[in-house]
Amino acid sequence: MKKIIDNFSGQAKTYAKYRPVYPKELYHYILALVDNKNRAWDCGTGNGQVANILANHFTAVNASDISENQLKNALPRKNIHYTNQRAEKTNFSDQYFDLITIGQAIHWFDFKAFYKEVRRVAKQESLIAVFGYGLLRIEGINQELDHFYYNIIGPYWNKERRYIDEAYQTIPFPFREISTEKDFHIKDNWQIEDLEGYLNSWSSVQRFIQQEEYNPVSPFIQQLQKTWKNGQKWVQFPIILRVGVIE
Repeated sequence: MKKIIDNFSGQAKTYAKYRPVYPKELYHYILALVDNKNRAWDCGTGNGQVANILANHFTAVNASDISENQLKNALPRKNIHYTNQRAEKTNFSDQYFDLITIGQAIHWFDFKAFYKEVRRVAKQESLIAVFGYGLLRIEGINQELDHFYYNIIGPYWNKERRYIDEAYQTIPFPFREISTEKDFHIKDNWQIEDLEGYLNSWSSVQRFIQQEEYNPVSPFIQQLQKTWKNGQKWVQFPIILRVGVIE
């Protein structure tokens, strides 16, 4: 069994405040593929961002995470039931869910054990949607962002981060896959303070701080201020998506 990894409890509040929000178009696409909207499971829910959208469409949503601190920052809803439990071994009933979503989390899981659990708790012909977002792009500073990502904090990422860099194309996905030809993106206008907050939510940054005893984000933001100046910049994240039917 793969060792349980919790990289986000320490910065749960920062994570909840600064993490990017998935676009409505992504949810519309996924939801249109689901015939029955009775129960959904948002696995690795974090601050409940995805679960809260699902709650608008499903009778009941179960949202689970291994980080108790993350769940403390999750938005409550009457039809969302949050639980602190591992993705690979849950207390859910057999053949229970019509949709299972995993947003920016599956790369941390034990794939074999998790998929076994998915097949146990999913209804026949239900849907699994795995999604996330890659490295952000900001016009005019991508070269600096790449240097920070690959050279400054690159050695401090967990090895699982490579699955995101590889757009989830190298994870096992033993389901009848649905081709997703449309490209989705997260787009937003950010102040430089938003970028700073987002970078501080990275697990690699927190690991850098623990080992090197200073925050690498601070000098990086100071460097960017020379060209950023005042105002907002367009920020864009490429969305990673794989969808499959559980048979």
